[in-house]
Amino acid sequence: MKHLPNIIYRVARLVAALVLFQTLFFKFSGAEESIYIFTKVGMEPWGRIAVGIFELVAGVLLLIPATAWLGGLVALGLMSGAIGLHLTVLGIAVKGDGGYLFLLAVIVAICSAYILIRNTEKIFGAIATTRQKVS
Repeated sequence: MKHLPNIIYRVARLVAALVLFQTLFFKFSGAEESIYIFTKVGMEPWGRIAVGIFELVAGVLLLIPATAWLGGLVALGLMSGAIGLHLTVLGIAVKGDGGYLFLLAVIVAICSAYILIRNTEKIFGAIATTRQKVS
């Protein structure tokens, strides 16, 4: 039981990264559903490509232990935007997916939030280091 938090942390990093990587194919290949989503929110094609690049970066950062917190931060920002667009413009279900994309965004957001919580000390350390360099 003592190792359970570490196992949950690793699973959260892996799940978030896998979901982010899985959706890249659809964004970069110009899948009909991706084009529909980004057209509906007025961000096609530049937004689709940019979001895909940020998701790729976040996924890689999540897999590297030292940068997982940064990947979690990027992923949580992206998923906050995705969830917000689902709730305001797109709707929960998009093109008959039954809310699958919304659910994936919520899962990645929860995993990312957990990753950030687990890395609070690293985050505040990075902020303190940055402040010292700026001063």
